Amino acid sequence: MDLNFTPEEQAFRQEIRAWVAENLPKDISHKVHNALHLSKNDMQRWAKILGAKGWHGWAWPKQFGGPGWNVIQRHLFEEECALAGAPRVVPFGPVMVAPVIMAFGSPEQQKRHLPGIMSGEVWWSQGYSEPGAGSDLASLKCRAERKGDYYIVNGQKTWTTLGQYGDWIFCLVRTDTSGKPQTGISFLLIDMKSPGVSVRPIIMLDGGHEVNEVWFDNVEVPADNLVGEENKGWTYAKHLLAHERTNIADVNRAKRELERLKRIARAEGVYEDTRFRDEIAKLEVDIVALEMMVLRVLSAEKSGKAALDVAGLLKIRGSEIQQRYTELMMLAAGPYSVPFVKEAMEAGWQGDQVGAAHCAPLAATYFNYRKTTIYGGSNEVQRNIVSATVLGS
Repeated sequence: MDLNFTPEEQAFRQEIRAWVAENLPKDISHKVHNALHLSKNDMQRWAKILGAKGWHGWAWPKQFGGPGWNVIQRHLFEEECALAGAPRVVPFGPVMVAPVIMAFGSPEQQKRHLPGIMSGEVWWSQGYSEPGAGSDLASLKCRAERKGDYYIVNGQKTWTTLGQYGDWIFCLVRTDTSGKPQTGISFLLIDMKSPGVSVRPIIMLDGGHEVNEVWFDNVEVPADNLVGEENKGWTYAKHLLAHERTNIADVNRAKRELERLKRIARAEGVYEDTRFRDEIAKLEVDIVALEMMVLRVLSAEKSGKAALDVAGLLKIRGSEIQQRYTELMMLAAGPYSVPFVKEAMEAGWQGDQVGAAHCAPLAATYFNYRKTTIYGGSNEVQRNIVSATVLGS
């Protein structure tokens, strides 16, 4: 197994690096490199820049308007964007629902929805989790009842990330209760401007409004918005979750944040502390190991072999690494990482008065990343899946 990049792949990397350097707005990359708050405009501005180039759907095949890159090219694109300080593309449209629409949607659905996703104009949200149905997603209760040419949807979704910006939401809904829970689920595309849809904020521990509750009160959804067959939604959900869990690993962001950790450690005078350097070194080894695991998967896929079924393992290791680098940043900054006043941050204060601008976002990031081992299927559940599918036990 050769994990080295070919000369052609290195040339492709240089092409991507040059384009990103020329087109990524400097104010956005500054925010990303310093973990400052990204507005909707920041995220969508970058999405539209990518869309104009035909790269917002960078993993899409040519037949659906994508660049048709192979797995190595996609990896190099993601890496160069991350290291340059590009915002992480909001995945719900181009990474999650688009592959489902491509694989299982009707030609009409593909024609209607894929162009808006590629252009970055249409913001998608994910409607999976419910109160009491998170890791045990098959127990969801949000109900869709067929009435003529419409489904009438009633129920609730929760932890809907950035749902306050959503134009459309893809939802798993209960359409049958007669059999096993997994066999009565369907996959619906719902316009969030429909009467009866309401979004309520959930304010997190860091004071931010990132997640939401979404309520459906007798929402009429055209039957044409059903993806694939009724009661086959669980199959489509598994197809999507494989993309989500691999995406959550996000080794490229980990590499960028490792460099930020080193900058913070130097600024705070702890980089020369042997014990602290040991912790940085252990983290760096784990990031390299995660990258090697990702490259093994890509190498197998590139060579036409069966890709390693390690999406759950990538999710476990990636999420734990994300938590560790936020913890080490807090330890490096010490007491200066503790104060966090959301209103002051929104007004533009970044700690300049105490000479520690890099410290201001640390507490918020630390609190926010407590979620990574829970969402996308909790790590405890993922370990059971890995045990059963990879180890055969």
